Amino acid sequence: MRLNQNTLLLGKKVVLVPYTSEHVPRYHEWMQSEELQRLTASEPLTLEQEYAMQRSWREDADKCTFIVLDAEKWQAQPVPTEESCMAGDVNLFLTNLEDPTLGEIEVMIAEPSCRGRGFGTEAALLMMSYGVAKLGLTKFEAKIGQGNEPSIRMFQKLHFKQVAVSSIFQEVTLRLTVSEAERQWLQAQTNHMEEKPYRDGSTEPH
Repeated sequence: MRLNQNTLLLGKKVVLVPYTSEHVPRYHEWMQSEELQRLTASEPLTLEQEYAMQRSWREDADKCTFIVLDAEKWQAQPVPTEESCMAGDVNLFLTNLEDPTLGEIEVMIAEPSCRGRGFGTEAALLMMSYGVAKLGLTKFEAKIGQGNEPSIRMFQKLHFKQVAVSSIFQEVTLRLTVSEAERQWLQAQTNHMEEKPYRDGSTEPH
């Protein structure tokens, strides 16, 4: 999605930046993990395919992707590369043609040292806030493998409720409708977020 290609979202624990070609090698490395392939229901790709995927995701109007960086590492001196700060990614898929206000959210904290530290929770909150404010979303869905208890618990803490279980796909669907009360709650959870221009966006080929 081109809308977010020059947007950086700064939180306390994580920084969300657009997915650029700079991030592809590390992302590709992560996705060689059988555990992550299983948790994300993904097939392994070649590095070239991963670069092609990154380019297509940047162009697709129905996908909004941010790379999740470890904020503490990212703010260190001397300034590190973004690739060395990468923790995972967060996505919004706007693929329901009948309801453009529904976004399917996916969060992956791929870097083992970054798990269990609240990175996924903050990344999801920042993405939901962005989705409500910039994409006009009023409903979120998360589809999670039945065995992925930490992810299910995380979304339940974010007020998502289970609405369906598919034994065929072995996944649970959770949903959140953003009522006025939920909007205020989300605002309170993300009032520390700063939106800044992503300077490095200019290095991407157009």
